[in-house]
Amino acid sequence: MEAGEIGGALLFVLAAAAALAVAVSTGAVDFSRALTVGGRLDFQDTISWFIAVFDGSSSSEGGVSPADVYELWVRVRGGVIAPVLQVAVWACMVMSVMLVVEALYNCVVSLGVKVVGWRPEWRFKWEPIPGDDDEEKGTAAHYPTVLVQIPMYNELEVYKLSIGAVCELNWPKDRIIVQVLDDSTDPYTKNLVELECENWASKGMNIKYTTRSSRKGFKAGALKKGMEYDYAKQCEYVTIFDADFQPEKDFLLRTVPFLMHNPEVALVQARWAFVNDTESMLTRVQKMFFDYHFKVEQEAGSATFSFFSFNGTAGVWRTAAIKDAGGWKDRTTVEDMDLAVRATLKGWKFIYAGDIRVKSELPSTYKAYCRQQFRWSCGGAHLFRQVAKDILAAKDVSILKKFHMLYSFFFMRRVVAPTVTCILYNIILPISVMIPELFIPIWGIAYIPMVLTVVTAIRHPKNLHILPFWILFENVMTIHRMRAALAGLFELSEFNEWVVTKKVGNNFEDNEVPLLQKTRKRLRDRVNFREIVFAAFLFFCASYNLVFHGKTSYYFNLYLQGLAFVFLGLNFTGTCTWCQ
Repeated sequence: MEAGEIGGALLFVLAAAAALAVAVSTGAVDFSRALTVGGRLDFQDTISWFIAVFDGSSSSEGGVSPADVYELWVRVRGGVIAPVLQVAVWACMVMSVMLVVEALYNCVVSLGVKVVGWRPEWRFKWEPIPGDDDEEKGTAAHYPTVLVQIPMYNELEVYKLSIGAVCELNWPKDRIIVQVLDDSTDPYTKNLVELECENWASKGMNIKYTTRSSRKGFKAGALKKGMEYDYAKQCEYVTIFDADFQPEKDFLLRTVPFLMHNPEVALVQARWAFVNDTESMLTRVQKMFFDYHFKVEQEAGSATFSFFSFNGTAGVWRTAAIKDAGGWKDRTTVEDMDLAVRATLKGWKFIYAGDIRVKSELPSTYKAYCRQQFRWSCGGAHLFRQVAKDILAAKDVSILKKFHMLYSFFFMRRVVAPTVTCILYNIILPISVMIPELFIPIWGIAYIPMVLTVVTAIRHPKNLHILPFWILFENVMTIHRMRAALAGLFELSEFNEWVVTKKVGNNFEDNEVPLLQKTRKRLRDRVNFREIVFAAFLFFCASYNLVFHGKTSYYFNLYLQGLAFVFLGLNFTGTCTWCQ
């Protein structure tokens, strides 16, 4: 058990204690309210009422009056619906407290890392490769052999960017092998990619163009196939870049030394940067999401437990670690996370180098982003189902790291976070305006969201003007993430779907192709009906609350949520220059 793990555990306990102390001292937390709400629903009386209705004796006029119907609604509402929802409310409250403690812990660790200026070099040895200021003049023997894999699938818009950037990396030409793994099904695209590889080969680059007869295993299958070649087995390290990633020339010079001088380290993960983060409101809020992931979650995991998820690209692996972990597997749609977990269970450590950034592209359409998030959320939840027992049984991992992996990494981020936010804010809260017997603590729907918002804003001070849009956008995305989490946990029909995120390459710079394509599409392709249905539901609840105030006044918030669902339902997320 290392000092970082002990420190991380203590910080987690302190975060939980601080949250509880503040809640108790302010009187915000009060679980004394009974779960039994509303009037008592007498089953015999209800049956008698139905008999009277069908006998025609429920009213003096011999028919069913509106008062009779309302009376039944009040009985069912108070005796059945409200108690069931009350249990759901308290379950959501418990999960919300767990969520805010987790967020506070990660925020404290990441802020501590920033304040003290912590760098991976403080914990892991790093020395420049002799002669790395000019690798052509340096001794080639000092450089290990590196394999760079670029998996592709119909990447017409970006294939030149990634291949060109990789082939220009500062590394001796006889010590680097570029492997383009092309699974494209479009003959035209495949021909262009192959010609690009031949072009670089003619310049003296050791580049291999490989294809497969089928897409079995998708990206994991392609990476696994690429590692089976003899030249790949001879490489000490392997770097992976997705087709839209463009590393800086010194990427290998800054990452590989970590692996050379620290034999216990399996992975060095770099941070993503984005070339189109200001092109639309959609890309702006996406950047906030990814910045939180890298600045908070990745930094906290790296600084305390030396564990975090491999992001699938912009990372350097030790070939021996991949082999020791069992190689690439296609049992989930998050092959990167799967490999990271298996390597950790074998005792390997990871390094997150946040100061090394690799340019990439954000999804430019709402549907593309939804597909990407669905694949990640579903795959993460499905992997949790598969590896939970393995984590518990692992012998080379400390108890604290097991707790971090099972509770923080999987349960909180892959299950609790998408579930509680969707159920509480998109379902229970709107319905509560029609169920006056339902009690929702103000601290659960006001204080906790406020704390989570502050935690997010602390690491994004330059994006405060985008924060309201990010909140509304993330609220919409919860329905997709919760559906994905449930599909992964219970292996529903969509749990193993893989849809490649569409790229636009340089088109967003010269505007030759707009971010939102102006092509003829069917109505179901132009309109997201799930979002429209949710918007109608929220507008109905908001209007009901506006007319019949009762004890709550949520209509303003519900109207805003409904508008967000409408805009995204109609794909109003294209280019936006007014906020630049």
